[in-house]
This record gives sequence, C-alpha cells and structure tokens, in this order.
Amino acid sequence: MMDRLSGVLAFVQAAEAGSFALAAERMGLSRSAVGKSIARLEERLGTRLFLRTTRSQSLTEDGQVLYERCTRALAELEAAETALDSGRRAPTGRLRVSVPVLFGRHCAAPLLWELARQHPGLEVEISFSDRVADLIEDGFDLAIRVAPLADQAGLTARRLGVQEMVVCAAPAYLAKHGRPKSLDDLEGHEAVVYGRNGVIKQWHFPDGQGGEKRVSPPSRLRMDDLETLADAAVQGAGLAWLPCWLVAERVRDGQLDIVLERERRHGNEIFAVWAQNKHLPSKVRAAIDLLAARIPERLSSAANIPKRRP
Repeated sequence: MMDRLSGVLAFVQAAEAGSFALAAERMGLSRSAVGKSIARLEERLGTRLFLRTTRSQSLTEDGQVLYERCTRALAELEAAETALDSGRRAPTGRLRVSVPVLFGRHCAAPLLWELARQHPGLEVEISFSDRVADLIEDGFDLAIRVAPLADQAGLTARRLGVQEMVVCAAPAYLAKHGRPKSLDDLEGHEAVVYGRNGVIKQWHFPDGQGGEKRVSPPSRLRMDDLETLADAAVQGAGLAWLPCWLVAERVRDGQLDIVLERERRHGNEIFAVWAQNKHLPSKVRAAIDLLAARIPERLSSAANIPKRRP
C-alpha cells in the first residue's frame, strides 16, 4: 500500500512539474527513484501514463483521467491532515519558504533558523531568489515579497512592515566632495545606482505635499546587486540610495554616513504570502506569526540608525 501511494504522489508531482527531474527535486528524491516509482505504477495499471520525448513530457489520455482523480483524492487527504494539524501546538514536517536574496539573508533567514531550533520536529527549506515564485507550481508553503503586491487568485498575504530608504556615502567621499544639503545638490555628485536590463531605478523622495519627487543622479557605476552597490559606496564610489536594513551596520561602524536625513523615504511594503487554505497548517502559521512579530522590530532597529555627529 505504501508503495502504491508513493507511486501516486510521484505521478502527480511529475504531471504538475512537467518533468521527472523537477518532481524529484520537490519530493527530495533522486530522479531515478521517481522514474522507477512511476514505472511500477504504470506496470500495475497496465497502461502508459506519460508520453515522453527528449524534449517534452505530456500525459496520455489514461494519464489525464488518473491525474484528475488522484488530485481530488490527495486534496481530500491534505484537507483532513491539515484540519488535524491545525489543532497541534508544535509545528512539524517540512516547511518550504521562498525569500528575496538579500532581505532573506539579512532579515528573514535568521528568524526561520530560530523557528527550526524551537521545534525539533520541523524541517525548514529556504530558497533564495529574486524571482517571484509561483507558490503552488513551485511547491512553496510560504513566500516573502518586498514589492507592491499584485492581485493573485488563491493567495493570502500578511503585511510584515515597510522598509525605509536612505542616501548614504563613505565619510572619505563626503570629505572630498562635500555633503549634499538638498535634492538639487545631487546633480553635483557622483552616485552608484541600481540598474537591471538597461533600466536604472530612480530615487524616490517625499515632496512635502503628500506626493513624491523622483531623482536620477549622475552615475557611472550601475549594478543589479544591492550588496555590491553598498560595498562600492563604502569604497568611496559615490552616493547610494539603499534600504536601512542593509546599511545599518555599515553606518554604525562608521563605514557609511547618512545624508539628506529629512528626505528619508519609505520604500516597498513587505509581505508574507501563502496559498489560501481553510485550515492553515501549524508549521505555516508558526512561521507567519514569528515573521510578523519580529520583522517589524528588525526594520525599526535598522531605521533608527544613530545620526552622524556634527
């Protein structure tokens, strides 16, 4: 019976993933194990479930019928398990979380490691990527998004906070080129800016009337990695516009100095996102609650960087 169930699970994962290799990755198995499990299922049923070529994979007619019935049955099993799990106190099982690379490394991952330490029965798997993951297609239980949240059917979100953006530079750069005292002064400075695929991100500032002013300071260095951009600013390459949580330690250590303090800007909101579920698994609920409790204090601590002494 266990072998039959494992064959069904492997079959459904392969059908949804579009490949045995991706199904194996999601299940934490080898590709050969998934292939053998599906082969045994096909042999037992006496029919082919997949049409496979070197470039593509698709369900046969019998495979499509089986897939529709299996997904309904597995959904019922998952609903029953989740209903029981929601009453548990301690989260268990594998929790798969997708996080943006830098925010995940600096802010989210340490909290998720803490969650794993608190609950010995919990396995935490974190994927670091700036690509917006499809939670259902990619098999994630939870994702963190640092961006305006687009409407997506079947998903639920909880706001974790908002990041503040500051203009900063190395003390040596400011000693040589002077400190900008207004946004107009930016025209006389060099900047290191974020750019990707030929598109340079403008700097946004409040205009004092409830709107915003966008600035494109002169720049010869453009990068699509914020960490490297911050390092360039530390080396005196120019002014940089960066999240407080990224530059806080560099400011406290004296490597960077904040300028245009009054022009601080609230950047993107940060959300935890998960698939809608009538009964939220305890492992997902525990992660969301911890992130919602601790991310705001991390953002607040980073935003309250000591000001430069005159």
